[in-house]
Amino acid sequence: MIRLFAAVAVPEDIAQGLARRQKGLLGARWRPIESLHLTLRFFGEISENKADDLDAELASIAGEPFELTLGGVGVFEDGAAPRAVWAGAEASSALRALAKRCESAARRAGLAPEARAFRAHVTLAYLSGAEPAHVAAWIQEHNLLKSPPFSVRAFGLYSSRRSAAGAAYQLERRYPLG
Repeated sequence: MIRLFAAVAVPEDIAQGLARRQKGLLGARWRPIESLHLTLRFFGEISENKADDLDAELASIAGEPFELTLGGVGVFEDGAAPRAVWAGAEASSALRALAKRCESAARRAGLAPEARAFRAHVTLAYLSGAEPAHVAAWIQEHNLLKSPPFSVRAFGLYSSRRSAAGAAYQLERRYPLG
């Protein structure tokens, strides 16, 4: 079994800008620069055979390169407990279309439909015991985040391996656009 997701990598210069905001929040486990990405579709734990089928389907995705800009920050919560802070992506029909194509590829490979609606974001930190008031203050301080536009020329299939230090991601396949 292998834990997989499709994502757009955040370019180094954009990731450096995000990293400068990764401070000042108790209970945050900040994601390392090399782990910053925008998930298109989380596939979960799947068999090696199913992963091969998924790879073939993702490789068939057509689309043109596009520009993307990150903007704003937010929080995901479990009930009232904040669990992650993120940087958002500005509205992009090309990004939404790419995410839909990844969803269609997953279904053609025999995976169950994604139950959650696509929400374009880059996870900056996972939270444990963070005070909601402190999270709100951090969001207010960083809510005007806006990256320079960057070109999305490919997306990737990544594996995720959990450890005590947090998840480590590895690019398994790269799929160029255009």
